[in-house]
Amino acid sequence: MDKKKLTETDIRTKFITPAIVGANGEKWDVMTQIREEYHFTRGRVIVRGKTVQRGESKKADYLLFYKPNIPIAVVEAKDNNHGVGDGMQQALEYAEMLDVPFAYSSNGDAFLEHDRTATSGVVTREIPLDQFPSPEELWQRYCAAKGYSSEQESIATEPYYDDGSDKAPRYYQLNAINRTVEAIARGDDRILLVMATGTGKTYTAFQIIWRLWKSGTKKRILFLVDRNILANQTMIGDFKPFKSAMCKLSARNNTIEANDGKKIILPSGVSHDRKIDKSYEIYLSLYQAVTGVEEESHLYKQFSPDFFDLVIIDECHRGSAADDSAWRQILEYFSAATQIGLTATPKETKDVSNIEYFGDPIYTYSLRQGISDGFLAPYKVVRIGLDKDLDGWRPTVGQADKYGNLIEDREYNERDYDRNLILEKRTEQVAAKITEFLQANDRYAKTIVFCENIDHAERMRQALVNANPDLAAANNKYVMRITGDNDEGKAQLDNFIDPESTYPVIATTSRLMTTGVDAQTCQLIVLDRRINSMTEFKQIIGRGTRINEDFGKLYFTIMDFKRATALFADPDFDGDPVQIYEPDEGDSVVPPDDADDSDEVNEDGGDYIIDGDGNGSGSSQPAVKYYVDNVEVLVATERVQYLDSSGRLITESLKDYSRKTVLSEYQSLDGFLSAWTTADRKQVVLEELASKGVFLDELADQVGRDYDAFDLICHIAFDKPPLTRKERADNVKKRDVFTKYGDKAKSVLEALLEKYSDGGLRSVESMDILKVEPISGLGTPVEIIKLFGGKDAYLAAIRELENALYSEAA
Repeated sequence: MDKKKLTETDIRTKFITPAIVGANGEKWDVMTQIREEYHFTRGRVIVRGKTVQRGESKKADYLLFYKPNIPIAVVEAKDNNHGVGDGMQQALEYAEMLDVPFAYSSNGDAFLEHDRTATSGVVTREIPLDQFPSPEELWQRYCAAKGYSSEQESIATEPYYDDGSDKAPRYYQLNAINRTVEAIARGDDRILLVMATGTGKTYTAFQIIWRLWKSGTKKRILFLVDRNILANQTMIGDFKPFKSAMCKLSARNNTIEANDGKKIILPSGVSHDRKIDKSYEIYLSLYQAVTGVEEESHLYKQFSPDFFDLVIIDECHRGSAADDSAWRQILEYFSAATQIGLTATPKETKDVSNIEYFGDPIYTYSLRQGISDGFLAPYKVVRIGLDKDLDGWRPTVGQADKYGNLIEDREYNERDYDRNLILEKRTEQVAAKITEFLQANDRYAKTIVFCENIDHAERMRQALVNANPDLAAANNKYVMRITGDNDEGKAQLDNFIDPESTYPVIATTSRLMTTGVDAQTCQLIVLDRRINSMTEFKQIIGRGTRINEDFGKLYFTIMDFKRATALFADPDFDGDPVQIYEPDEGDSVVPPDDADDSDEVNEDGGDYIIDGDGNGSGSSQPAVKYYVDNVEVLVATERVQYLDSSGRLITESLKDYSRKTVLSEYQSLDGFLSAWTTADRKQVVLEELASKGVFLDELADQVGRDYDAFDLICHIAFDKPPLTRKERADNVKKRDVFTKYGDKAKSVLEALLEKYSDGGLRSVESMDILKVEPISGLGTPVEIIKLFGGKDAYLAAIRELENALYSEAA
């Protein structure tokens, strides 16, 4: 057997897999410890116009597990025309992403090993094919590098929860879970996990708790959230396997509305006299429910300080990260417990810090990485500038508002609108633009409109009802205000986030829906509120980043009326910690934002929740608020931006972007023609360009639907005059290039030429075309292929047909 003639797949099957498994199957269990072609990302979602396509997912040739969900090595394979170590750089890239200690490369002759735990001595070495390490050998080397005791090793290998379904943690969740459990096994007691909104922080927390609880490492656990809906969703969702070992701390009757409309009574850990039942092991609570204004309302003090040995804080980025916040009081009371903070956006200011408390994140999975991996939805941005926002507005001398109040004579701008000055036609204009967008796309697309305050949210609701009278009349829940002070709206929150529920379609809100709302099918986020907090901005954007392919949700749109999306240009916009520094005297001057940081200050009747039922506390409104109904507001500017293939937000025409992308692959027309001519299948070239964001269907809409993909590329990238498909087909007919074939074979090629003229190149290269009339009338696919002398000869004829189509260009 000549190894040089074998494909990579043959090398894996015949040499690498047997070497890993062992001569007698004594090493790695092929059923439970070896995953071949392990796809660990989904492939970035690429959007151009209304065309959506996934890029390539990342795939390890082999991922080896010491135990289920505990990966330990990655192996990259190459065919035997490559060197032993030619796959190592890719193996190391994957090993870093998958957080595994050992990386290997092989071409079927030997293995090259890279020990990522080694900090001195031999880091990389070549080992014979028959000496690939066993699972125990690699695990013991890993434990030795970590300095684990037998007890620590036992904790680190505690099994995951498995309900027998196919659900398994994603690679980044495995990283977060395994790092956290190992850190606790080492004795770390303050841990911070940073995971972008929509990446499954609660499920990750569940698996961490499950493994520590089952191993006996942690026996009594407190899980703190800051929204009632989060506690309820958690109990009936990810935490459901804890069953009767779990309760929710509350001073009220814990009745919630489930998705099926039935009332569910959640187990309560508190009796009517607020005496806590201490027989449970897993406690969930709103931190507002165990703290209060009066000292005697501090329920957590009914527990002894050493009662809990693990406390987890969800969404620990909020204003509550301040030293005097509710959860900081609880953490300091239970200071002997191991404490884990979960957040999408760490916060660091002079007065508010969770990094200072927990330390640097033990693991970070950012929004940008989630979009790149294809687990989170990318977004378009529609920025709309209204004339009164851009130019400001000043009343005429003596002008009064609609209620007869004399308007203070000064310049008003976007800081004033919907706070102390209401331009009613501005609200109507925003509602009109939202409606215009929905009418052009999908009037039933779930939409969240973020407003300045509760009053603004109510006025926006009314304006949207007036802008959509037909659908609002058909169902009064088409548009709803969902704010902390409105019981009817809050009651519909579960229906809004339920993909199966049509209504409500549009939700107007202030702050209630900024966090913890798992709106998988939200397709439009409208920003009509000034946002100066990067933390809050990320949380709001996170309402749209969830993907639900079953319902066609792969991307979302942000419609920005307040230039809030300027925060995208901030270098801190990612999943990395947000650090805002306040300069001391003598430091460089930076415009202060903290004073207007709406994430920390509950201003103008916001929805910030201080009790378990989500009632808005609301600070006092300004003394005077003017309502003006006779000032026209017009759209001054409007532009669309989108994420490019590297994750940058850009404003660029599809033609310009496609031109740059093609030229980045092929520096000249000759280079493109060479690749096109030598490709066995032209469609492969087109698919490669599509994976980089060159969407030919969208280009055809702009340039012309009658042009071939080849001509579209040559035209937009190299300024070549395009020919239509019909013109190319007619040119081939004129040259009569099929004379060497028999009559029936010639008829097949002529029919294929007509198919090309109608539908393009894809139809010619597909074998399925042989099943379509009129070609199918010439015989079965097998019979047609025989007319050419076999499959290879048929494919050669197709290549000849394609060469004839493009011979003039070449």
